Formats: sequence, C-alpha cells, structure tokens
Amino acid sequence: MTIRALFFRSLPFAATAMLSASGWCAPPLTVAWRDKPPYHYTEQGEAKGFLLERVKNIFSVAGVPVQFVNEPQKRIWANFTHGATNYCSISWYRLPEREAVAQYTSPIHEDLPHTVLISQAAVQRVKAHPTLSSLLDDPSLTLGVVEGVSYGPALDQMIKDSKNQIMSRTVETTLMMRMLTVGRASFMFVDREDWEYFRAREKTLHVAVRHDFPDMPPGMKRHILCSKDVPAETMAKLNQAIAATGGTNNPGHSVKPK
Repeated sequence: MTIRALFFRSLPFAATAMLSASGWCAPPLTVAWRDKPPYHYTEQGEAKGFLLERVKNIFSVAGVPVQFVNEPQKRIWANFTHGATNYCSISWYRLPEREAVAQYTSPIHEDLPHTVLISQAAVQRVKAHPTLSSLLDDPSLTLGVVEGVSYGPALDQMIKDSKNQIMSRTVETTLMMRMLTVGRASFMFVDREDWEYFRAREKTLHVAVRHDFPDMPPGMKRHILCSKDVPAETMAKLNQAIAATGGTNNPGHSVKPK
C-alpha cells in the first residue's frame, strides 16, 4: 500500500479521535412547551409548572441533553408538520393525526375527567339535564369551545355531534372562562387542573358554577412527543426514565374532584 493510500485510510480514525478529544457530541434535543398553567407556564419571567418539572427530571434521569423552549401551540404543530428534526414537545394527548407526524413516549400524566363550567344565567337549565348526552342535545344552550385544542377523542366527537349552539374561539382557556362569566356562552368543558389554578387567582371566575355529569369520558393520558428522526434508543431511554420516576403517578401534585 502506498504512503498516499495509507494517509487517506487513516483520516476517518484521526477525525474520530479529534472529535472524542474535543468532547463533541450530538446536539441537544429541543423540547418545546406551551403555556398551560398549572402544567407549564411562565411567571415573572420564570418557567414553572408541575409537569414541566417532571419532564425535566425525566430527561435528566434518561441522560438525554435538552434545551427547553416556550412556543405557542400552533408553532409547535407547524414544526412537527413541516418536518422539524431533533425536536420534542411535552404534555400532549395521543391522537391519530398526531401519530402521523410524531412518535410518543409512555404516558407521563393522567388527567382527571373534564368538568363542566356553567354561567350564572344558565345554571338551572344546565343542571336540569341528568346526563352529558342530554345536555349536548339541548339546542337552547350555547357551548363555548376553545378552537385548536383537543378535549380528548370522545369529547371531541360529542362536541362535533352536539345540537348545542357552538361558540368557537381561538383564545386561551382563561379568556373563554371570562367570556362564560359575562354570559357569552351557557357552559364549557374545562380541565380540572386549569380550573383549580385559575379560580384561586381570578375572583371574577367565582361567579361560574362547576358541575359534574356521570357520563363524562375518563381523563386522557399525556405524553412527550418527538419528531420521527429521534432515535429509537433515545425514546427507549425516555420510557425507562418515565417508569423509573413513577409512570403516570405524580405524588407531588394532585387535584381531587369536588
């Protein structure tokens, strides 16, 4: 073998040695989270939330380097849809259309069933219905829906089939709650965690009345989603860390039905 051939043959090994010596490694995953108090949110410039802290612990236990970013929901899904790489996002329900653009970890949290929030003017008419199915068949009531979010496959379908008047708005859940309190809608579905958080902070919401129905679908499980290019080995590490840190159990935070 010529000296020239030996030189070029040794290049890959030399490059590997140089990269190892320099401490080079794959870039960290970008992990996006949206504002959804009390799960994950910003308060006085500081990222907070019981589920955000849980996810940080999961990535730490898994030994997967990450950088967390706060992004709007629409941007997160645009990133997945348009093929973002080395990209994950947290705290999402498992839906067929999402599985087409992302891969899921094991569940990291299980929600309590949704509850119904009622405007003062509609309390008697809403409570007159013995079941959720009956309530959604009442054309005299207006259901407030936050556009662009999922209430879970079962509730999403029930809303789609509803005979209620639908007031659909692209707003934050808090704003929809405020609209409810001034009579823009008769009732809305709300995440119990959201309701407990905002009720404790906004006195104006105290005029709304919470009510449970016996046929409300069970709470959904939340997952970490990652782009399709994230290696199976990384997903396996995350699943192992989720199991090691309690699966969907979260003893540090719970909101009990009232």
